[in-house]
Amino acid sequence: MQINLSSIIIAKNEAGNIRNCIESLSGVIDEIVVVVDSSSSDDTYRIAAGYPKVKVYSSEWLGYSGTKEFALSKTTNDWVFWIDADETLTDDLKNELAGFKKSTPAYDSYRVARRAYFLGKWIKHSGWYPGRVTRLFNKKKAGFSDSQVHESLVIKGTTGNLKNDLNHFTDPDISHYYSKFNNYTSLAAGEIFAKGKKNRLSDLLIRPVFIFIKMYFLRFGFLDGRHGFILAVFSANYVFTKYCKLWEIFERKGNK
Repeated sequence: MQINLSSIIIAKNEAGNIRNCIESLSGVIDEIVVVVDSSSSDDTYRIAAGYPKVKVYSSEWLGYSGTKEFALSKTTNDWVFWIDADETLTDDLKNELAGFKKSTPAYDSYRVARRAYFLGKWIKHSGWYPGRVTRLFNKKKAGFSDSQVHESLVIKGTTGNLKNDLNHFTDPDISHYYSKFNNYTSLAAGEIFAKGKKNRLSDLLIRPVFIFIKMYFLRFGFLDGRHGFILAVFSANYVFTKYCKLWEIFERKGNK
C-alpha cells in the first residue's frame, strides 16, 4: 500500500520563491497546502493558486506555529512534509521521498539536512550544515511548538534521518537578511521575557562573543571564507540585538 504525502507551506510576500518551491514538489507530493498571509502585498497568492493541484488559503497571521497548525489542519493525508517557501527539494531528496512512499516507515518522523545558500554561496560549515530539522512526519504523532520564532515540531514518537539534502535559499542579499532581522529579534526577546529570564549585562557582553567564536572557529566557519566571517558577525549581532531588546522590555516595564 503506497503512502500519500501532503506538504504544507506558509508564505508572505514570497512571489520570488513560491514557484520554485511548489515545482520542486511536483511528481512526489500528492497534496500541497499553501497558506498565504492575508497581509501579503505581492503575487504570492495568485502564483500559488495558478497550480491546479495546490490548495491555497488566505489567513490572518496566527504566529509561525499557529499558521502552520492551520495549514496542517487542511491536509488530508497522515504523512506530511513541511517546507518553507524559500526552500526546494533536491532531486536526490525527491527520489528518496518517492522510495519512502513505497516503504513501511520505521519511524514516526524524519530529519533532513538543510544546505543554506547565503549571499550567493552554499554554506558548508559555521554550524549551519547539516543543520538537521524534522520535516517529514506522521501528523498523528506531531504538533508545532509554541515558539514565537524558530518554531519546531514536537514529536510523540521516534525520529530517524533522511539521507539527502533540502535546499534553503535563505538570504540572497544583505538587505533581505536585515529585513527579517528586526522582526525576528523582537519576537525572540519577547519570548525570552515571557519565560521569566532575568536581564543580565553578561548576556550583552558574553553571548555575542561566544556565538562568533563558536561559529567562526569551533564550527569551522573560516572554511566558508568571507561568507563565514560575515555570517558569524551577523549572528553575533543578532544575539546582541536580541538581548538589547530584552533589556528594553525590562526598562519599559520598570523591571530590573
